[in-house]
Amino acid sequence: MRNLTRRSLIAGLAALPLAGKARAALVPYTLSRSGTSVGFSFVLSGIAQSGTMPIQSANIQIDTEQLQNSKVTVVMNVAAARTRLPFARGPMLSESVLNAQQFPAITFQSTRIQLGPTGRISEGATITGDLTLRGVTRPVTLQANLYRKPGTEADDLSTLSILLSGALDRHAFGASGYPDLVADTVSLNIRAELMRNT
Repeated sequence: MRNLTRRSLIAGLAALPLAGKARAALVPYTLSRSGTSVGFSFVLSGIAQSGTMPIQSANIQIDTEQLQNSKVTVVMNVAAARTRLPFARGPMLSESVLNAQQFPAITFQSTRIQLGPTGRISEGATITGDLTLRGVTRPVTLQANLYRKPGTEADDLSTLSILLSGALDRHAFGASGYPDLVADTVSLNIRAELMRNT
């Protein structure tokens, strides 16, 4: 009995550093505004159009050993969105579409990250999260690729680049204005540069 207790105590002590490491696995990263572009595209009167929307704030925590445990929350500034066609911006921000006056932000909060078959950061993953637009929250899944800075060592994860792509049905969020002119699907194309906090 004494030996069993002693072995249990040693096992418990040995597990403490591992438990501490698990708690400290999430590392905060800062989003580089200059290296980040949130792009969207849509079809207007049968012609593909595009625009951008700046990020207002971001909370990014990455577990470099278990990427599926990482967490991302991003808030985008709706009122500052721009389109390549200046005359399309007003209708886009209007009450029947994004309703920027009442809902000035769009929020994405990750709920699940699933790696590809090989588990490598550069060979694809999916990020599923809750997207809140016009006060309506729906799940959205984005395709993701994460890369180290070119020329860096394999264990140098101080700067990372991420590419995200996906699509959503604007009617699912109540952004249903101008249905005769604007197609239902809005595509997303996001490029971001992340820097590990020091």
